[in-house]
Amino acid sequence: MDKPSKLFARDREWQGLSRFAASPMSATRGGAALGVVSGRRRQGKSYLLQALAAATGGMYFAATEATEAESLRLFSEALTRHTGEFPDTPFRDWNDAVTHMFRSFRDRPTAVIIDELPFLSRSSPALPSIIQRELGPGGSGEGSSARLVLCGSAMSVMGELLSGQAPLRGRASLELIIHPFGYLDSAAFWGITDPRLAVLVHSVVGGTPAYRHEFTQGDGPTGLDDFGPWVVRTVLNPQTPLFREARYLLAEESAIRDPALYHSVLAAIASGNNTNGGIASFIGRRSDQITHPLNVLEDCALIRREPDLFRQGRSRYRIVEPLITFYEAIMRKRWAELEIHRAEQVWAATRQTFLTQVAGPHFEALCRAFALESGAEVFGEQPGEIGPGTVSDPASRSQIEVDVVALAPQESSTARRIVALGEAKWGETIGHHHLHRLARARDLLALKGFDTGDTVLALYGGAGFTAELTADAAGDDRIALVGLDRLYRRPA
Repeated sequence: MDKPSKLFARDREWQGLSRFAASPMSATRGGAALGVVSGRRRQGKSYLLQALAAATGGMYFAATEATEAESLRLFSEALTRHTGEFPDTPFRDWNDAVTHMFRSFRDRPTAVIIDELPFLSRSSPALPSIIQRELGPGGSGEGSSARLVLCGSAMSVMGELLSGQAPLRGRASLELIIHPFGYLDSAAFWGITDPRLAVLVHSVVGGTPAYRHEFTQGDGPTGLDDFGPWVVRTVLNPQTPLFREARYLLAEESAIRDPALYHSVLAAIASGNNTNGGIASFIGRRSDQITHPLNVLEDCALIRREPDLFRQGRSRYRIVEPLITFYEAIMRKRWAELEIHRAEQVWAATRQTFLTQVAGPHFEALCRAFALESGAEVFGEQPGEIGPGTVSDPASRSQIEVDVVALAPQESSTARRIVALGEAKWGETIGHHHLHRLARARDLLALKGFDTGDTVLALYGGAGFTAELTADAAGDDRIALVGLDRLYRRPA
């Protein structure tokens, strides 16, 4: 099925959805099929599913916050509009509604999309169990051709839908998470061709599609000189939806009961206190007291735990949504000033903080994404694992933080092979002392039993490289220099 021209990117997502919607009823295993689509708000899930319904002649129903009785009435009306068939009697509950829905689709595979499922399950907790029963042996789904898609934005709720002992576990033949655009697609979506500007914009709004048009009225920076003024007139402007968006992202998650605590945890991470102990110290709690908030934020897909690839049992936390990082690092402390339209003064005072606490760490994350996407092209082989790592240096009684570690897939009978060690600097010209630091880390790791025979030393420079380093790297295939132009070059 051809992807509609109005959809930007999302090729893999469309392939998965269209394949599921058109999957034939087999002779051995006929009946309805279940798909689950999730993703944070503003990622274009509804837009994608509405396009699927239009392309396949399917049914699309968007739930709202309502009582069970009203939701049943709205669902009945949507089903009647689509099928042209009126139920004999009004639905008493979701048992009637789900049964009637499956029996309404018999002839050909048809996409039946229920969007914002968490709104329904909040007032009708038994709904997932009812769907599970009807999909099972003897249920109304046995002879149905419905391709039921359940979609939702509450990540903690959707994550539990198919996990553990959940009723629908093992029932879904499609599990699709709609992620923000990758940094390359995001730059193309914003129409940005300058890679430095692309990094700066992505470090503020990330790859969320809705922020491009709906939240900024199509206002994008016209060039590097316009980046600061663009920040002032959009994200720091109380008259735009983007101004309060970071707060709403937290408030929309039902699992978050104490917003003050969660904002403090996020502020700690945005300030560079990204270990369990560092976060606990920053907010004045014991380490065991923040385990639950960290787990909740991870379940909500707002933070990610990144294991230290060289120190077993140690992890760092990173905020997944750049807009939240920007809010915690820049906006939250100066909120009162921003509300009275002092954006120019606030931006002037916090621009350096933005470069060090927002743009710099974000650039490191983009470099890790680049190493995963383009590893085969840059290092000569595809890494099996990418992440940060810490190497202890006993001679200097210090630690070497390696920003981008690329490991080969684990082979049980051999030493773990290091494909590449990388250092990323956003605002500093990279020279030989950065290279020597990586070489020292490589030698120390060899002493620890890692295989470093073919390790590439990769340097990622947002501000470029010295002429001497560039000349030396040109003749050495074990040194890789990745500037902004290469970072934004699509892999072959």
